[in-house]
Amino acid sequence: MKKYLFLFILLSALVACKQNTSSLSAGNTVPAVQSEDKGLAVSPNENASLIEAFQHKKSNLFVEGRGVIKKLLPDDNKGSRHQKFLVTISDAQTLLFAHNIDLAKAVPIAVGDTVQFRGEYVYNPKGGVVHWTHHDPKAKIEGGWIKHNGQIYQ
Repeated sequence: MKKYLFLFILLSALVACKQNTSSLSAGNTVPAVQSEDKGLAVSPNENASLIEAFQHKKSNLFVEGRGVIKKLLPDDNKGSRHQKFLVTISDAQTLLFAHNIDLAKAVPIAVGDTVQFRGEYVYNPKGGVVHWTHHDPKAKIEGGWIKHNGQIYQ
């Protein structure tokens, strides 16, 4: 009997490890996001404030996080120029980035790359937008940044 109980517990532990989920304060579970080219997992705990902001439809708050580049979009060249791309931060949430390339260098990213970031989050039903990922030219606020392959773009 003890042998079967031990096997059941071992099998249950293996299944739990394979699911690779983390619990959030709201009681939801969100699987980690896997980078396509580097095999790096992004923990939902790293993005808990972003996930919470989306769930509660909050806007205009500075956040930090990490995610995997999902799609590169054409630059927006009207007015201030912005590099645009989508970043997956969980299985349920993708962010649109609008990185001002008149104030900061463009980030040399590719689909599947992992980036860390700080910027201002604005809610929308598709997951949200992150902008202000650059220094403040008037030096009134801390500003934001994008980190890719050890290089910080601000």
